[in-house]
Amino acid sequence: MAFKADAAKIKRWREERHWSQEHLADLAGIGLRTIQRIENGDNASQDSVMALAAAFNVEAIALSVDAEEEARLAAEREAKESAATLRLTFYVHLASYLLSLVIFAGIALAAEDFEILKVMIWWTIGLAAHGITITMAMLVDNHNRKYGES
Repeated sequence: MAFKADAAKIKRWREERHWSQEHLADLAGIGLRTIQRIENGDNASQDSVMALAAAFNVEAIALSVDAEEEARLAAEREAKESAATLRLTFYVHLASYLLSLVIFAGIALAAEDFEILKVMIWWTIGLAAHGITITMAMLVDNHNRKYGES
């Protein structure tokens, strides 16, 4: 049976004690390559986790990844990525709007006919709606972080 060992914690504890990987392998009675694989995030056998726990003088559970915490962190990462993507789409929309405004204004000035600028009214409404959507999403996210999701 394989366990998801907390690679960062194992490495941090080893480095705090100023132990080399070789020294930890000797203390735990496991191979150096096993230590390297575990510290790189690979799964560890129950025997390896028990040996490492004995070397660190802790319970084996202390070396395991907390599944709930890992899920919470993954959800936070996903929410941040989604918010960043939403903002990026707005910036792309804004840039294309400004470029089109310059182009249409140039055409209107050259033709001395400003009727073409009426097209920009609809684009302005779309850009404003996009901005309002992002603002609402950020407000909801801030509220959920401050008061907890319900």
